[in-house]
Amino acid sequence: MKPSRFVPPTEVPGLAARRIAADILDGVLHKHRMLDDQLDGAGAHPGLKTLSDRDRALMRRLVATILRRLGTLGHVLSRLLDRGVPTDAPRAQSALLIGAAQILWMDVPDHAAVDLSVRLVQADRRAAKYAGLVNAVLRRCAREGAALVEEVQSQMLDLPPWLLARWIAAYGEDTTRAMAAAIAVEPALDLTVKADPAGWAARLHGEVLPTATVRTVLHGPVTLMPGFSEGAWWVQDAAAALPARLFGDIAGKAIADLCAAPGGKTAQLVHAGAQVTAVDRSPNRIARLKDNLARLGLAAETAVADAAEWQPPADQLFDGILVDAPCTATGTLRRHPDVAWLKAEADIPTLAAVQQRLLRRAATLLKPGGTLVYCTCSLEPEEGEQAVAALLDAESGLRRAPVGRDEVAGLDVLLNPHGDVRTLPCHLPHADARLGGLDGFYAARLVKS
Repeated sequence: MKPSRFVPPTEVPGLAARRIAADILDGVLHKHRMLDDQLDGAGAHPGLKTLSDRDRALMRRLVATILRRLGTLGHVLSRLLDRGVPTDAPRAQSALLIGAAQILWMDVPDHAAVDLSVRLVQADRRAAKYAGLVNAVLRRCAREGAALVEEVQSQMLDLPPWLLARWIAAYGEDTTRAMAAAIAVEPALDLTVKADPAGWAARLHGEVLPTATVRTVLHGPVTLMPGFSEGAWWVQDAAAALPARLFGDIAGKAIADLCAAPGGKTAQLVHAGAQVTAVDRSPNRIARLKDNLARLGLAAETAVADAAEWQPPADQLFDGILVDAPCTATGTLRRHPDVAWLKAEADIPTLAAVQQRLLRRAATLLKPGGTLVYCTCSLEPEEGEQAVAALLDAESGLRRAPVGRDEVAGLDVLLNPHGDVRTLPCHLPHADARLGGLDGFYAARLVKS
């Protein structure tokens, strides 16, 4: 009989994906690093290059599931641990989160989830002594975890307490509960297409939303999907695609897109026929914007500058200005669950001040009769409705131009009483939860007299 080959722990199938997931979780929860920064670009985890497409997808889904369910996971583990999560070995904490998330919400056999988490701690010098604890706790989780999740289902533990309190105050408890339920579901992929939404929806096994975005649940690398290399579409949440449309017919008009990277809205404006100047303070982000436009066969002028201080050539004034301002991004938790645990309530006044600087500067760059569209991917009133109210109080030459229901595909629910766009994660519900929802966005349209 041929002896079986010894497989070192690092070669156990699926272990590398979980080890990298543990590293990235540690980056978010203990080093306050953005998830996207660890997945792509210069700061990406070096081990990602060694993973197959399948393992890379598993790793991303695992990290996202843990961050979406972090509050509930904390409750479950606290009930299963007599002395709490070990604080002297971060890898033990990560292994418990990774194992429990797989057992409770992912299509992974319980025995595999337990075994691989135990191997994770065995391979770490500080955590190895907790291998027996991890094994016992996760076996209990397989037996008792579902009931522990059920007992706190109504408590919305997966939102940080400060954010939960703010949303209840702004939107009411019922709407907040609906938003929390939408955020808990991994969202579909949204695409803005240049033409023929129905045709692309058929090719990509998706559907066309009322706003003409194509939504699909196809998995795998975006770069390998039909239409990517030809530049037929770009990835953009359906809510994020609304603000650039509020300018109306812009063929031949001069539009400035401030804080433009990564370029989805710039692409919309150029595709609509505008002469666009895209401004962003980050050289790396502008380089990414240029790459994205090149793939799409589109072109725009670019400037690397702080938009609040930017001076266009020859003191140019613009027919339209889009201010997609830096914000807390609390509307993007569906796609960026790390934001919930990286941002704090104290960030809001600082960012609100930045938004006012950008808006005041934008008003000076606008032609008389020109249109200013202000938007943020935040659900916080200070970064939306209150920001526009403050601007209108300070700038008597600006007035609100309410958005009509026909401009949002007849979806009245997307408009607030002032005629501004206000999308919520629970909007556009669907029988298949993966195909429902929107990012939380705010957009207002103003005209200079």
